[in-house]
Amino acid sequence: MAKGFFPRAWVKKSFYFQARISFVRVKYLFLTWLTVLVGSWVLYVQYSAYTELCRGHECKNAICDKYRRGIIDGSACSSLCEEETLYLGRCLSTLPNNQVYTGGWGDHSGIIRCKLGEVVHYELGEEPEPRREPPVFDKPNRGTSVEKFKEMLFNHLKSKLGENANLPSLVGQILSIADGNRDGQVSLPEARSTWALLQMDEVLLSLLLQDRGHTPRFLGYCGDLYMTERIPNAPLYGFSLPWPFVSWVPRGLQRTMDQWFTPSWPRKAKISMGMLELVEDIFHGTYGSFLICDLAALHFSYTDRHELRLTNTQVVVPEEEFRRTIRVLKCETDADCVYGVDCQTSCDRSEKRCREEPIQPNLAKACSVLKDYILRGVPSEMREELERQLYACMALRGNAGQMNMEHSLILNNLKALLWKRISHTKDS
Repeated sequence: MAKGFFPRAWVKKSFYFQARISFVRVKYLFLTWLTVLVGSWVLYVQYSAYTELCRGHECKNAICDKYRRGIIDGSACSSLCEEETLYLGRCLSTLPNNQVYTGGWGDHSGIIRCKLGEVVHYELGEEPEPRREPPVFDKPNRGTSVEKFKEMLFNHLKSKLGENANLPSLVGQILSIADGNRDGQVSLPEARSTWALLQMDEVLLSLLLQDRGHTPRFLGYCGDLYMTERIPNAPLYGFSLPWPFVSWVPRGLQRTMDQWFTPSWPRKAKISMGMLELVEDIFHGTYGSFLICDLAALHFSYTDRHELRLTNTQVVVPEEEFRRTIRVLKCETDADCVYGVDCQTSCDRSEKRCREEPIQPNLAKACSVLKDYILRGVPSEMREELERQLYACMALRGNAGQMNMEHSLILNNLKALLWKRISHTKDS
């Protein structure tokens, strides 16, 4: 009896053991299949997003086709389309119709930008429609004289910047840039490229601010593709957390983490001086006044010599254009009177119209951005005074009486305090 029991028990255990192994195999096979399926789907989504966002080859083909047909010309055309010494590198695009790439041109490392038509979506089985691109290179017309082109430029700049005594010199500066081959003349293809570039506000504002060293240098163009100097240290401070961690990390800890990789305090002081000088130069500057309507650290970078650069001029708007836009807005509360991200005015509730005067000037917003940056690591003997001046700066209001005088006083005091501390160091 006992003799027959052991083989039967052994067979029973063996059966359960084999069944368990089979179950484990099936489970792991299923998990492997599921992993491959999910991984393939993620790769497909990433690839689809990349191919839609990164269309540099389309941009180059479209530009070079127009160059070869004699429609456009510019200082970078032959290097891009014939010699191929200007090349597109890593894709940085965040919008399909606004292509941004790192790039190289001879000894220069830069950022290349190019406009494209919208992506056309269609269902499987349908014939894709040809891409409809706006006619950006149709002006000036054939037969337009240089004098007429100057007049076109002057009127365009006047519509953007308002009445200004310095507009004729700005027209001359733009004509100098338009002469891409440096032969002393502006050809029709060069004029068409220049006109297309000036329809993009960020290009115009870059040209206005680069003389004072506030924006990356404009290196060259072909059609509405253009290249600017690449600034190595971006953004001004901080880094982006992976999205799963954003909601889990407290805001206070994020602000502390933003400061971990900043330079030494004297160098931060020099960079901060650069931001204060930018604010000073666009407040009743050579070509009028401008507002920065998204004064965030991610729009700024600095060079290896710790000189500040505004790398996204799309956040800058001429005050004339701001007032023209804001005055026609209807409102119920102040929250209805916002231009861009943070250029806000107050609401006239009796008229249900937005007032034209911005509530917070550029300087107050700049001090808000610099506060945590410049106070971290500040020498103890000047901390109290610097903190006092920064809070006084942040309290500035655009509609306060004698704002211009107060603005200048606070700005000069801040610059003097920082300069006094770093003027004797090698970082100055």
